[in-house]
Amino acid sequence: MKSASDTVTRKAGPAAGERRNYQQELDRILLQQQEKRPRLLLHSCCGPCSSSVLEYLTQFFEVTVFWYNPNIYPQEEFDRRLLAQRELLEKMGFAGRVGLMTVPRDSAPWYRATQGLEGEPEGGARCTECFRLRLREAAEAAARGGYDWYCSTLTLSRHKDPVRINALGEAFAEEFHVRWLPSEFKKRGRELRSQQLCAQYGIYRQNYCGCEYSLAKRNVQPDERPAPAPVTPAVDSPR
Repeated sequence: MKSASDTVTRKAGPAAGERRNYQQELDRILLQQQEKRPRLLLHSCCGPCSSSVLEYLTQFFEVTVFWYNPNIYPQEEFDRRLLAQRELLEKMGFAGRVGLMTVPRDSAPWYRATQGLEGEPEGGARCTECFRLRLREAAEAAARGGYDWYCSTLTLSRHKDPVRINALGEAFAEEFHVRWLPSEFKKRGRELRSQQLCAQYGIYRQNYCGCEYSLAKRNVQPDERPAPAPVTPAVDSPR
């Protein structure tokens, strides 16, 4: 029997003018909370993407970061990115008030999920299955831990399709009986803000998405990243 998530297409979602405004939906949820601070499980795809998202969401939620990224290749890069996540929490002052739940690297489920999709372009069907795997695990962990909400930093990147990510998140919310927090975190300057925060705190920023196929396409070694481009100050509005 198919689950609701199985109906989510592998293809990119509709153009921005034809789809929901996830940021406005999030705004309405935050306004309804008033003085409450619900528990949120935040799936983090990497430390840099979590930076401005944590700066934003910790104003409204008791947040635990959930690190489940079996796509990251090789093991040394996985370790480096996890260290960057830990360093970011420490340097941004979140240690002690933002939890960190980590799952050791086990790439076998990821390779099974993406089998036959090795030649897909970035942003294609392989990425959908990668989102599906990680968001399912996040939803299950949120339900198991009794969290009020769950969501993912994946929507911070301009290279990730927020329609597919939110559709999968909502499908797993229904399956595991936990609420999905709609998002398009790249809005309101938060993607640029993440670059500023990483530069400010000296956080490692990777130069490929994570899997071995994205690494091969980049044709670089994991530690041969270019210097970050200079950024100009920007103000991030929490709402």
